[in-house]
Amino acid sequence: MQKASQLLQDHLTSLTELDHSLPVLDLACGTGRNGLFLAAQGIPVVFADKSASALQTVEQQLAGSGLCGRTWQLNLEVPVTDPFCNESFSAIIGFRYLHRPLFPALRNAIQAGGLIIYETFTIDNRQFGRPNNPDFLLQTGELKSIFSDWEIISDFEGVLQNPERAVAQIVARKPPAGQ
Repeated sequence: MQKASQLLQDHLTSLTELDHSLPVLDLACGTGRNGLFLAAQGIPVVFADKSASALQTVEQQLAGSGLCGRTWQLNLEVPVTDPFCNESFSAIIGFRYLHRPLFPALRNAIQAGGLIIYETFTIDNRQFGRPNNPDFLLQTGELKSIFSDWEIISDFEGVLQNPERAVAQIVARKPPAGQ
């Protein structure tokens, strides 16, 4: 199993303290390295990706490790009002993926008091190579602005090493219902 994102590892306690009557959504999970890390901690995870072969790899990893989780083949870039089909999650984690029209649905799908843990590339990443298409790169301050009305637990924007890349990261808590 590949090593999980350092951001996710750093905020594992915040995730384990959530009410897990609802699962965590691993958004655009690929082969599931981050969600598998959470499943290994006993956290229920839904692995969502458009790639059937990536999800098959996740299912094999889950079965081979004796972990629980469910996969969901979902094309997040097809325009629909509610891509999450009225499902709710205790948290959503997203890494190296950006589809701006999805942010309102992400915000709505997280239960009150739940978390978003998100990291993706910024416009400054062009100096390091791919991705370099502005459609897939956050503008300066964009991610923090999207969640500015949530409790910001952690945020970072800059260059990370190994591999060198320019990213924005956020860990934010959705306000309690009624606020």
